[in-house]
Amino acid sequence: MLVRQLGRVDYVDTALSMQRFTESRAPDAPDELWLCEHAPVFTQGIAGKSDHLLAPGDIQIVQTNRGGQVTYHGPGQVVAYPLIDLRRAGYFVKEYVYRLEEALIRTLAHFGVTGHRVAHAPGVYVRLDDPYGHAMLAQRPQKGLARDDAQDFAGLGKIAALGIKVSRHCTYHGVALNVNMDLEPYTRINPCGYAGLQTVDLSTMGVNVTSDEVAPVLTDQLARRLAP
Repeated sequence: MLVRQLGRVDYVDTALSMQRFTESRAPDAPDELWLCEHAPVFTQGIAGKSDHLLAPGDIQIVQTNRGGQVTYHGPGQVVAYPLIDLRRAGYFVKEYVYRLEEALIRTLAHFGVTGHRVAHAPGVYVRLDDPYGHAMLAQRPQKGLARDDAQDFAGLGKIAALGIKVSRHCTYHGVALNVNMDLEPYTRINPCGYAGLQTVDLSTMGVNVTSDEVAPVLTDQLARRLAP
């Protein structure tokens, strides 16, 4: 996998570059992983509802073709865009999402924080009252858990978001891990479409690290987890 460190880049330009790469890549083109940071921007998923944008103010809103609802990107966040040929890798979209979440969970564990999955709500969450504990969540993905019972975010904060697009069996868009951010813009939206969902970062959890320290760990975990 070819890793590209893009630095701080414009969101729209980067999204268009990912799309062009995916549309034009040859069958033998190596997979790539783009790491970057964006200036403040709200991005809407393809089925995003405008009523989840509560008070965007002067922050740019961009309509995208990824899945999911509205989220925020800004300084102090590590954004990773895996450009993976799933057919060549040998796994399907559901497994791909699981691997992305696992890479995020392992990255958080490296810094002592326990990440959790919530059923039917892609991304990674932390327990606000015990971010270092390992007790399982009642609402974790498990057999027999009804969709209507899955979105109980009481006591949880979302620390990493996930939104992907798959075209011609190839992925783009990706994940965003909150490290040390101004979290106020999240109060202007219903994050990922969930009213009242609290958004946190590693700093909120008492982990004082920079994006530059977190990015190599996430890069390594994604490379490991996304390998065929």
